[in-house]
Amino acid sequence: MARIATFDEHAEQYDAWFDRHREIYLAELAAVRELIPVGGKGVEIGIGTGRFAGPLGIPVGVEPSPRMAELARRHGLLVFEATAEALPFSDGEFDFVLMVTVICFLDDVELALREAHRVLRPEGALVIGFIDRESALGRQYRLKKDRSLFYRDAAFYSVQDVESMLSRAGFSDFEYRQTLFRDSSSGLSVEEGHGRGSFVVVRGSKHLGAP
Repeated sequence: MARIATFDEHAEQYDAWFDRHREIYLAELAAVRELIPVGGKGVEIGIGTGRFAGPLGIPVGVEPSPRMAELARRHGLLVFEATAEALPFSDGEFDFVLMVTVICFLDDVELALREAHRVLRPEGALVIGFIDRESALGRQYRLKKDRSLFYRDAAFYSVQDVESMLSRAGFSDFEYRQTLFRDSSSGLSVEEGHGRGSFVVVRGSKHLGAP
């Protein structure tokens, strides 16, 4: 609940980050877009203020912070105030589920991943964007997390951590994208794979017949 209170009290400050760091935001958005399935019914878990769901055409989201949910609704999004560990949806309701910089704030990651699996249709996709704890930015965040308003209670994970948790939750056939700084002239780019970029996106498919 402490994490929710922080986002509730500082929702506008959180939202302003995307305007102050527009190049980073747009690169992250592009990386996520490359792995979002074309068409189909999707939902974003931890929709925040709607900075990803809106541009990606995802009309539905879940958000535990009332203030963040209110800001997302101003963008015309349908937002349910609930947690990732207890989704207010029926089994097999969606073709894809999106989580962006959410996994580090979850109380129970494996339960949340099982819930995502539950609400997906057979062969549905879960797409997760996160900061790789083993990257330069991930190490920087961990060193400074005690002084960070939003990340002081975060738990950062490596790509291997996330893939292992996804596998246990019933996902496979993983694909990756990463954002990379090229140089001062070309700025950020999106590439396949992981290991060099700080922001990583992984897509996993729901096992047929998995629990």
